[in-house]
Amino acid sequence: MDRQTRSLLAHADHPIAAPLDDSSVDRLLARAVVRDNARVLDLGCGEGAWLIRALGQRPGVTAAGVDVSAEALERARRAAEEAGVDGRLTLHCGEAAAFEAPHLFEAVLSVGVAHAFGGLLPTLDAALRHLAPGGTVLVGDAYWEREPSRWARETLGEYEDLAGTVEKVTAEGWTPVYAHVSTRHELDDYEWNWTGSLSRWALDHPGHPDSAEALRAAARHRDEWLRGYRESFGFVCLVLRRTTG
Repeated sequence: MDRQTRSLLAHADHPIAAPLDDSSVDRLLARAVVRDNARVLDLGCGEGAWLIRALGQRPGVTAAGVDVSAEALERARRAAEEAGVDGRLTLHCGEAAAFEAPHLFEAVLSVGVAHAFGGLLPTLDAALRHLAPGGTVLVGDAYWEREPSRWARETLGEYEDLAGTVEKVTAEGWTPVYAHVSTRHELDDYEWNWTGSLSRWALDHPGHPDSAEALRAAARHRDEWLRGYRESFGFVCLVLRRTTG
């Protein structure tokens, strides 16, 4: 089973592919998409959950999403049709870091996909290329809530703590105008959904050639989370504007 398929199955019950509940998503979008006629771009949009939510909240908004997964984008198209917002959504299949658009956007989103750009700061550099003057970026990434184990640091990455993450961002010319730190409930709910959705699919399809592998992947992920990083991993979403320029 390839990584994209596994991710789609694991996010079946949590289409916002990040540890955020619905109310947190709505608050973040309200702070990031402030104009009724805004153009919104999601770099690494997956199944388009952020964009579909934004389009539903503001009938004058138009949006574009970019992702490498054709299957995820097809699901986004179907979801947009069901929500009645497909006429205002354009989807592009390709690498988010290489995406080019004919115009700038008043809001650029990129939540939980910093790995696709090589880290948080490269993600912000990519967002800035598409950002209209005075526009807003909504970015979400991990941080260390407390000192991680050596295994967690080597496996998940060299993150800062929360203060260090914010300092790194502000040093690059960004000012936070809002933020949300995922709660313990949001973090746990995300992980239980990830492992549970993948496990349920495997149990419901015992004859599928990928069933056993999916069940092992879910069990491995669950063990790594509970034993390896649950006590140290944090996630923050930052709503940012350029400090100057």
